[in-house]
Amino acid sequence: MTEPTRYRVEAVEPPLPLGREPAPMKGCAGCAELAEVRDRARAGGDMTTVTDCNVLIRKHPEGHK
Repeated sequence: MTEPTRYRVEAVEPPLPLGREPAPMKGCAGCAELAEVRDRARAGGDMTTVTDCNVLIRKHPEGHK
């Protein structure tokens, strides 16, 4: 059996979604804390935590209904 042909190609990086970040709900201590953690994480270059905070802030308003 012969080896399959291998081609050298550059890695493809999909673009990051750069939509607007969710805003914390006014008067909510939980939202404010998540926004502060997000700001500190961004300043430190921790984009994983920034993303996690954005997800939690987006989901958090469900608790305000």
